[in-house]
Parts: sequence; structure tokens; C-alpha cells
Amino acid sequence: MIKKTENTTINKTATSGEKTPAQRAAGRPATRRYVKRGDAPVEKKTVTSTAHPTGRPHHSNSRKPDPRKTIKRGTRSRKGPTSKTTYETDILKTIPPLASGDIRIVPVCGVEWITTNMTFVEYKDEIIVIDAGLGFSNPSTPGIDYTIPNTAYLKANQHKIKALVITHGHLDHVGAIPFVINDLGNPPIYTREFGALFIKKKLEEFPHLNNVNIQTVDDKAGYIKLSENFKVRFFGLTHSIPDSSGVIIQTPLGGIVSTGDVRVENHDGVVDKAEVEQYSHFKDENVLLMTMDSTGIEKPGWTISESIVVENVDKIIKNAKDGRLFIAAFSSQVERLMSFMESAKKYGKYIALEGRSMKSNLGIAEFLELTDFSHVIPIEKIGDYPQNKIVVLLTGSQGEEFAALNRMSKGTHKNIKLQDSDTVLLSASVVPGNNYDVAQLKNRLYSGSYNIITYNDDVVHASGHGTRAELKWIHTQVPYKFFMPIHGEPYMIRMHAKMAAQELGILKENIAVPDNGSIIEIRENGTKLVKLKEKIPAEPRIVEGQKVKDKQEVVFRDRKALAEDGIFIIVVALDPKTGRVKKSPDIISRGFIYLRDNQHILQDVRGMVTDITEKTAKAQKQLDFDKIKQNINEGVGKFLKRSTHKSPIVISVVLGL
Repeated sequence: MIKKTENTTINKTATSGEKTPAQRAAGRPATRRYVKRGDAPVEKKTVTSTAHPTGRPHHSNSRKPDPRKTIKRGTRSRKGPTSKTTYETDILKTIPPLASGDIRIVPVCGVEWITTNMTFVEYKDEIIVIDAGLGFSNPSTPGIDYTIPNTAYLKANQHKIKALVITHGHLDHVGAIPFVINDLGNPPIYTREFGALFIKKKLEEFPHLNNVNIQTVDDKAGYIKLSENFKVRFFGLTHSIPDSSGVIIQTPLGGIVSTGDVRVENHDGVVDKAEVEQYSHFKDENVLLMTMDSTGIEKPGWTISESIVVENVDKIIKNAKDGRLFIAAFSSQVERLMSFMESAKKYGKYIALEGRSMKSNLGIAEFLELTDFSHVIPIEKIGDYPQNKIVVLLTGSQGEEFAALNRMSKGTHKNIKLQDSDTVLLSASVVPGNNYDVAQLKNRLYSGSYNIITYNDDVVHASGHGTRAELKWIHTQVPYKFFMPIHGEPYMIRMHAKMAAQELGILKENIAVPDNGSIIEIRENGTKLVKLKEKIPAEPRIVEGQKVKDKQEVVFRDRKALAEDGIFIIVVALDPKTGRVKKSPDIISRGFIYLRDNQHILQDVRGMVTDITEKTAKAQKQLDFDKIKQNINEGVGKFLKRSTHKSPIVISVVLGL
């Protein structure tokens, strides 16, 4: 069933009584009485759901959804193919046409690095896109805001696109939607309720996108017809955010499965019964191709049960009797954060939220009435309550420059000053690449006398991505013919493929190992898997501010050079009539050397510039300012390299006066 979510502000105040752990674990219906802050009764709602392995049922309540109703920001206009630029037409010419009866599957992005996920399935004249995520700056792209998938092929074929299907509401799966939705031809977006509201919240930052059509899919929906040849089924699985789902894109030849991000709830390797039930429907499915998350493949064994993390943090919340407790966690770990809130409620403590993404994500949980928010207080009011009754959930576990915890550690947070009696809990592991920032954060935290707890001290974090044994178990639950690993670094993709072949007995010819843009086709009536030598354009695009652009290597080369060696600017005043320099050249240096301590270099450079300028001018019948600048840049650059062993960007300005 597809339902409509009312067009209401997401940060609505909606509070509820709490479910018992037994109710959550068993997935039984739980009747809860919702009350406003003033304790005036509002309404009774009955929440029913299938069991969720982390002990929290997928949300569904008595608001009866009507079939095929939608969240709409305007209406959608589809008039067939749009005009194609020459560039797009050239792309089409390089890609072999899809033969009638074959299926094409392309991971546009997300298999050469973690994040920026997007895959599409094409059959006849129809395309279904799965996920549209973004990525963040890395050492090769300094200064950008995000990376997004390259949609050149999809834009050229946008008249074929029938739907965008979203597995869950994390930014690496939905964050690119505002930047690519028009390139895709503005198709309807199909997703579960939490993802729908997350997307809608994100779109508030883009008021010009007033015609996005979001179809909210109920957990009992079954198969939904998307087009003449495609239908989709959402199935529940375990990750770290409410309404996490895998999808089956059913074609006339069989199903294409995408797990999105996935883990398996277990206790010491014993899979929870609810997990087994979540995959039980596959015994009746005809699965042609299985695509699966590969992020955790290199870690052996099983992940720690999320329930153990919740139990351990519950004890920490209970025993924090001397001062305030600050819990820094990923704001995307919504289910875990809600568990922390329930523990605080149980022990009579108050919750304060700090950090934009923390407030936004939990604001959606409050709107959906997923847990009790009656004990949440503004961060500005925590001084009005006993210190041992305060639990603050905040961002900044990765040492991000402007995150709440980082500002607290520096003493620059306007509302919070850490005290000796405080406890700081880092309920997160270190994301690769953030080691230095996290180490500096810890240095500042440990310099105080407050109590610090990290995932190295206790089991206070578990990954949302399944490790090797969990992924292997999922393979055994889905009877498929072909397999393609997705979501991960190239070595993760290849490790996953190797495990499938060597440990699960999947024939190598039935495994596709993709790169970004690889064209995978299922041919001969669903009996043969082929990887084409051609690829669609896959170099990610970049977002800076509101502007989307192609990645220009020369720009990033300059940015890296500026960061490493700085810039050296020379201004020369030249008499065009005589070809003589009128005054000593001016020199401006930033990020290169400290000029006051290197006057001898400046004097040498001034003399060199004067000499190069006048010699070049004298050799010319007609002054060529570009040639003069080129000679200055080359000469000064070589001199500075010899003198300082650094290579700043040299820019000369020659003025004819």
C-alpha cells in the first residue's frame, strides 16, 4: 500500500508513552497514549508492525493510508524525450543499444569508493533508478561540498525513467536527489515513510524544486507496479535508521535485488529469529541478480549485537549520578539514539539535543511518533535542571570543525562549558580519514578531568554494515542466479566477489565485478551475464554551494598546490615605449615563506624579474605581454624551487604604464 504523508512541518511536537522492551522485541501491537507537553490527552493510537530484529518495529499507525496517494510538491509533467545537447548525443553514440529482451544494470557510482550510491536497471524502453546519494570532500577534491553521481547517460535517456526507488534515508543514498532529480526527468520517488520525510525535509532547502512527487510505501504494500515491465517490492532489513529496506525490482525475466546498506542482528553468531523471518519470503521469489552491500566484507565474523550496545549505554546512563552525560554519536543512527532516549526516560532523566543533523533526524522520529519525546528539553535550559538528570545527545564524534562536541572541547560553545563532573561518551568508531581530527578531539577532552568513554573502553558502538559472516548468511537466504557486489571501495567489491566464488560456490561467470559506470547485461532470456567493455560516463560531479559542475583536475591541482606551497605574486610596471621597468617590482606572497625573514630572496627575485622583463621586451618588435609573463613565471618558479625546495604558484602581472 502506498500512502500520503500530510504536508505538515516535520518538527511537529508529538509525544508518546513508551513501548516496553518486550513489546518491541516481539513486534506485538503496542497501544500508546500520546500527550502534549501540558499533559492534556490528545488521542489513542494503535501501532502495529512486523518484528524488527533490533527490537523496534517498523512504524505504522492508525492513520489509514489510501492506495497510491502521494506527497506532492506540485504536479509532474512528462512529455517524452527532452532535447539533447551534442554532448549527450555523443554519449548515446558510444554506448551499444540494449537488445530487446536483455536487461542492463549499471552501478553509476558507489563501487569505487564508499558513498555517492546510484544504480539503475534498464529493460526495453524503461529505466528504474535505485538511490541517489552524495559523498564528501576527500584529499583529491579539496574545497568542495559534495560529490554526486554523473547523470549524463540518464539525462540523455530521461524519457525512459519511470521511477527513483530509495532504500533508506541516509545521505549517501538520498542526498543527491535535489541536484539530480531534474536530470532524471523528475520521476516519482518511491520510499518508506522515514525516507520520504527525510527527503521532504532536505527539499525545503531547495524551494525551486516545487514539483517533486514522493510516493510513500507502506510495509505491507507487496509489489507495486511502476511501469509496463517493472514492479517493485520493499522488504525490511536491518541497518541503523528506521524503515531501512531492500528492494526487488521485478522484470519479465526475474527480480533484481538491491539490499541497500545491511547488517544482520545476531547474538554471538546466532541469527535472530526476526532476521530469518525478514528473508523468508525469498523462497517464493524468482531472483535473477543479487546486488549486495560490501562495506563490511573485510571484517571477519559477526558484528556485535546492537542490543548489547543499547544495554551497555543503558547502564552508563543509569550510573551517571555525579554530573551531566554527553553522548556523541552519528546522527544517522536514529534507532540507537531513540533507545538512548528511552533509557533516559526510564531513569527519570532529561534529554537535550545539540547539532543541526541531530535535531533534524530526531525531529522526523518525533513527527512519526516513534518514541517518547516528553522529556526532551531545549539545550539552553539544561542549567535549570539537576546536573545528574541531564543527558545530551550531540554531534561531533568525528572531530568535525564546527560540530557541537568539538566546540565544547575548545570551550567555544555558547551554551555548554564542560565541567569536572561531566562524562563524555563517544558512541562511534573512527571513520577512515578522520583519525587526526578524532585524535585532536580526544587530546582536548582528556586534558580536562571529566570522564571519557570510547568504543575502545566498552561496547558502545556497533556498525550498521554487516561483516563477512553476516553477508555470507544473507547469500544463503536469497536463491539467485547471478551476483554483483556493490557499495564499497574496489578492494571490498573484489573481496566480496571472491568470497561468493570460493566459499559459496558461485560460478565466476555468474559474478559481475563492476567499476563505476560498468555496463552489466543479462542476455539470452536471463541465462547469461555479460560485462561490456564500454562504460557510461562515471566521473562524479561536484557541488560547491548551490552550483553543480564537472570535476576539473586543474582546479584541484591548483588548490592542492596552494595548500602545500602557497602563492607568489609579482607586479611589474613597464614603460611600453622604452621597454624599461619603471620601478622595483612589487611582490605579494601568501602561504609560501615569511617575507620579513627572507629579504635576500625578495631582492634576488626583484633583480631577476627586472632583467627578464627588459630582455624579453628588448627582443620583441611589438610588446607581447603574455610572453613576458610566461618568461617571468618560468624563471622565478625555477629560482624559488632551487632556493627553497618549494613550488608555489607564481603569478605575474605586467602593467604597461
